[in-house]
Amino acid sequence: MVKKSLGQNFLVDDNIINKIIKINNSLENKPVLEIGPGRGALTEKILEHKPKELVAIEKDEDLFLFLKEKFKNFNQLKIINNDILNIIKKKNLEKKVIVFGNLPYNISTQILASFILIDEWPPWYEVLIFMFQKEVADRILAKSNSKEFGRLSVLCNWRLDVKKQFDVSKNCFFPKPKINSTVLSFKPKKNNKFLIKNPKNLETITRVLFSNRRKMINKNFSKLFKNNLNIAKNLNLDLNQRPGELSNEMFYKIALQYEDLFG
Repeated sequence: MVKKSLGQNFLVDDNIINKIIKINNSLENKPVLEIGPGRGALTEKILEHKPKELVAIEKDEDLFLFLKEKFKNFNQLKIINNDILNIIKKKNLEKKVIVFGNLPYNISTQILASFILIDEWPPWYEVLIFMFQKEVADRILAKSNSKEFGRLSVLCNWRLDVKKQFDVSKNCFFPKPKINSTVLSFKPKKNNKFLIKNPKNLETITRVLFSNRRKMINKNFSKLFKNNLNIAKNLNLDLNQRPGELSNEMFYKIALQYEDLFG
């Protein structure tokens, strides 16, 4: 039984499942986390590659019970009936985990943001391999001066190296969604030159500046910095630009200035 409230669309194409597995060179003897295993199609393939341990997080209780029965003979598999957002908060996961997820469409960006905003950095995961609705993936990959460019791209590129792997047709799912999907991989940046201590400062900056996408940033910038226009001069920032014209790096520099002033 598919639950629309949980954004469930199950991947049923073996070729795509194999392509997803191959994104990471080897899973043998490595810790793996799977978000939303559904009916276990990807889970099955991961187990064939002999991971050290596979932890599968399934929020749907019916599917959790189905998976428990289906994989009852696999000792290296641990299935947890919980929400991934709760698991990330608990912080008691093994290091260097490879994370797979065909993310529920309705909370995919929230899940990704939780992985980006982890306190300890570099984080406990080695790579994230996630499938998104194509339009969400396009927003993540967007560059400045494009209509898709916004907060999501700025946030992702702050701490992660993002790579597009491939698009996935809607015909590869059951039930068939209305649009195609895209698989992306994310690797934590080890030497991040923009050391924003409190990620909430970056969230504030992007929220305020992108609140009027079509207007120049001057008014919102003044709001953020209480009319201290020297900040813009120090940053060599043209306040007549629109938010979509700024580079990712400029947003990080603005956030660092904001943090210096307001903590």
